[in-house]
Amino acid sequence: MQARVLVVEDVKEMADLIALFLEKDGMSASSRDTAESALALLKESAFDLIVLDINLPGMDGLEFLAEARKGTDCPVLIVSARGADEDLVAGLGLGADEYMTKPFSPKVLVARARALLRRARGSAPADRSADLVAFGPFVLDRSSFELRKSGQAVPMSVKEFNLLAFLATHADSPQTPQAIYDAVWKREYGDLTAVAVYVQRLRRKIEEDPADPAYIETVHGRGYRFNSSGRAGGDA
Repeated sequence: MQARVLVVEDVKEMADLIALFLEKDGMSASSRDTAESALALLKESAFDLIVLDINLPGMDGLEFLAEARKGTDCPVLIVSARGADEDLVAGLGLGADEYMTKPFSPKVLVARARALLRRARGSAPADRSADLVAFGPFVLDRSSFELRKSGQAVPMSVKEFNLLAFLATHADSPQTPQAIYDAVWKREYGDLTAVAVYVQRLRRKIEEDPADPAYIETVHGRGYRFNSSGRAGGDA
């Protein structure tokens, strides 16, 4: 069945470009230039995905999202020139599934849209939200094996991603190097110094000051602890 996408974007050229690429990929796209008209359309028709701009005349995109979530649980991909952390956190908190900042590659947008559609068809809405771990400007997406900072992908190796995912899954609970090695490297025996090496690599990618980490803290005598709130004070 052809996926139906609602594009909520007040700049006609941008809306037309997004719709063009979605339709070239086999989706059906309908565009609205205000939140009010998009909400009216949602009352008449069902959609499989919403591509949403935040900067809209009248009701803005975040207000639209709050209202839309009262009647639909379809995935929402925010596309906005506003890359501030508070917008990202607010959007995800209101039920957005993905966030991209402008300018962006239309091909990447289509790929993200396809990934959201696959996830929506393969799991219940609660499962989608469970795949996401938001901390500071970052979103860890365990379903797509991706870490994003303010909507932009952070390059990571498989081991780095798996390590971060393991720590984030056990947030606020110290994990010993042996427990981390068993879970990430999946070997009974090995060189545990690899854990410290990869922790340092992760810190260089996600910490503002790797020497004074806020997210991946060292707990002396116990191991490492992931702090999703980002409170400073962990021992480096």
